[in-house]
Amino acid sequence: MTIAPVNGLQLYYEEHGSGHPLVLLHGGLHTIGLSFGALLPRLAASHRVIAVELQGHGRTADIDRVPTYPDLADDVVALLDHLGIERADVFGFSLGGLVATELGLRHPTRVDRLVLAATHYRPEGYHDFSDPASVRMPTQAEFAEMEQEYRRQAPDPDHWDDFAAKLNGIVHTAPGWSADDMRRIAAPVLLVIGDTDFVRIEHAAEMLELIPDAQLAVLPGTRHTELMLRADVLAPLVEHFLTSGGSRVDTRAMARVSTHEAVSRGA
Repeated sequence: MTIAPVNGLQLYYEEHGSGHPLVLLHGGLHTIGLSFGALLPRLAASHRVIAVELQGHGRTADIDRVPTYPDLADDVVALLDHLGIERADVFGFSLGGLVATELGLRHPTRVDRLVLAATHYRPEGYHDFSDPASVRMPTQAEFAEMEQEYRRQAPDPDHWDDFAAKLNGIVHTAPGWSADDMRRIAAPVLLVIGDTDFVRIEHAAEMLELIPDAQLAVLPGTRHTELMLRADVLAPLVEHFLTSGGSRVDTRAMARVSTHEAVSRGA
């Protein structure tokens, strides 16, 4: 167990690989493994990966604090201080992407590049989820896997229902950021969503236009909960973005990846 005492938390984190630091921030109600199990080994081949379990998630116990995105971003910076890391790339998925966005705005001198996966900046950027049968929603099996992993790893396995309700309230009441905030993001940004994501494609396109140095990838045939499983397509995109200093992706190389994927899927 690697634990850092930060801001009243016993924050669980893992380190893998070597190279430039890359912080991984998981999705809501996820653990490191659920969000990054497919990607982490590939990213650790070229980076010093620091994977974090945020307040109340996985092996990081909840505390008597209603977490906000600034709180969670400050926790990550406190961990970087604990590890003696001045600057890092940050890759956030879903909730982790929201925390990564706050990091880029609140602590710009600590962030080199940002990968924001399935991330919106305003509540209206999400699709309407009033229909629980929507194909965009996690399946019962996916919800069950989240709960199973929580109960297997959490310091207080019986805190699941309370924490899930607490987190749901945070995510759905946060006001998000303004367009001017998006224009203030100094780091190069790679935006990634699935074509059947929680995030509206037109909203991601709006973020692309607002953020000064941004790129956007939309993965075909991909739901929100499937996005991080698409290591075959996602890993080369992210690796190129991080190792090229945020320069534009070689579209010919990506076309070769897409063609290989189509062949392998029998398209």
